[in-house]
Amino acid sequence: MIQKSTFLAWLLRMPLIKRWALMHTIKPENVAEHSHQVAVIAHLLAVIRNTYFDGQLEPEKAATIALYHEVSETKLQDINHVTKYHNPTLTREFKKLEELAEIECLHTLPSDLQPIFGHLLVQNQVPTPYKKIVKAADLLSAYLKACDEIRFGNHEFEPVKTRLERMLATFSDDMPEVKYFRECFEENCAVGVDELAKNTK
Repeated sequence: MIQKSTFLAWLLRMPLIKRWALMHTIKPENVAEHSHQVAVIAHLLAVIRNTYFDGQLEPEKAATIALYHEVSETKLQDINHVTKYHNPTLTREFKKLEELAEIECLHTLPSDLQPIFGHLLVQNQVPTPYKKIVKAADLLSAYLKACDEIRFGNHEFEPVKTRLERMLATFSDDMPEVKYFRECFEENCAVGVDELAKNTK
């Protein structure tokens, strides 16, 4: 008899999990939307690395890891960055909770599938190059979100943008694909649909 699993049921609740807790947002965002964006960006980053910078990543693997990178939030919900990182002791404890939630999510799968999904769901098992490219994609997604909020008059995201710019500058130092991505794609993410349509002609 096939073992009943709650794995998919938990993941299908991702649209219910609001991101940017404690912050006013003009355009609400949920974890499912964010994970999709991070997957698209991670895939692009991997393709850029392979094409222009002698990389040997599997873009599809990068995208898949990105799709699952917030799986702990199905149990913990989204935790505000300031809450999570302002105190080293809290940060360590939050990281422990996240790993416990990832492992718990992994264990909802049938036992034969768990070895296949371990390196996708549990961040400590994700190969370092993929973990880094997904982190860069995560930051880029958040940065574009901050820019979008500011564009529509939400000044609460200005400190977020400044913080993310500093972090992305560090990533760009040893990940040229991040710099290429920003130069190639970032500007048009801030224009309206009429201008987008005009630029595609």
